[in-house]
Amino acid sequence: MKTSKKVFITSLLLIYYTSFCIAQDKSKVSIGIMNIDSKGIIYDAQSVGYITRLEVDKTAVYNVIDKYEMNDIFKKSHFKMDSCFSKSCLVNAGKLLNADKMLTGDIERFGEKIIITLRLIDVKTETIEKSDATEYLNLQPELQRMIEVSVKKLFNLPPNQALTNQLINYEVPVASPKTTLRLNGPRMGASFTTGDAGDRLQAPKSEGGFEMYPVTFQVGYQQEVRYLAAGDFQALIEFVGLIGGLESGRFIPSISFLNGFRWGKSGWEFAFGPTIRLIKKADGFYDTQGLLGGNGNTGAWHLETDWMTSGPKDSLGMYQPNPYPIVSRLDTRGSLEPSAGLIIAVGRTFRSGYLNIPVNLYVSPRKDGWIAGFSFGFNVSKKPKIE
Repeated sequence: MKTSKKVFITSLLLIYYTSFCIAQDKSKVSIGIMNIDSKGIIYDAQSVGYITRLEVDKTAVYNVIDKYEMNDIFKKSHFKMDSCFSKSCLVNAGKLLNADKMLTGDIERFGEKIIITLRLIDVKTETIEKSDATEYLNLQPELQRMIEVSVKKLFNLPPNQALTNQLINYEVPVASPKTTLRLNGPRMGASFTTGDAGDRLQAPKSEGGFEMYPVTFQVGYQQEVRYLAAGDFQALIEFVGLIGGLESGRFIPSISFLNGFRWGKSGWEFAFGPTIRLIKKADGFYDTQGLLGGNGNTGAWHLETDWMTSGPKDSLGMYQPNPYPIVSRLDTRGSLEPSAGLIIAVGRTFRSGYLNIPVNLYVSPRKDGWIAGFSFGFNVSKKPKIE
């Protein structure tokens, strides 16, 4: 008996809930959406109509009449909906569908603009109740987002302001899954060399030095290739070629191959990899005992060949064996050779519309002295190609 009572109460609640939902659903105004006329874009009128129907349905403002039900009614009435864009035609269609409202419009491309016009028609009064016309950038892959904005504007719903600005404002690039940050372009900056390498740069030429400033300005170019992209994250290989030392009358080329990791929205980036440059080095030794003349200049740097011309001799007049270890050091009297090192860099890209300004700090740890520096550059993002 108790079980039957529970079943009865449950059934009553279910009937009440169903009736309430149906009543709520019927309280909404019904709307029929026909094809949206399209010119100069990659989507036809039927496809644009489907997208518009979807975006209207997502707002939950109206009861959107199902497209299959519309097709069935029109087929039975021998009504052709393919070219039904005028107000009078839409009013007749709305009466056949028993709809309260009808929605029509058109999408046209003019050069680098796409203009979307939507009109809401009241079937009973046979008048255009509302209309909205909005100009967008010619970014056809973003068409559904454009229709989303236009539909919300037509229904007086607040659209996503950031999305609206990106789709309408010509000075702001659109951020979409297909948009990536590319920073190919010129680079310039400066580096500071520490330790023994820095001392050698400043040493006089008579001692094999370069007579340069410890701070070296650099100019060059960066080229990058993306090999991975997932959401906001990008992984890329960066090729950076630089020329330094021009302020001291020197020509010091270098090239770096960096593995970079970039976050597009924030603009932050981390990179590391090898760098190769051409430098002059020579083999020599430090006269720590003052065997080559002394004069209190203990620890002076000499070329390896200096021992055979200035080193001490034995009783037979032969040069004694060189007791010092031979090492390689920066020296203008040496020969050009490649020198490899590691670069670790961190940076951030600042944006102003389509202008990108990457700023980076980097270090290159070396046994003979670290190199620390900064670089910056610029490039202009290309606007998406017109389809």
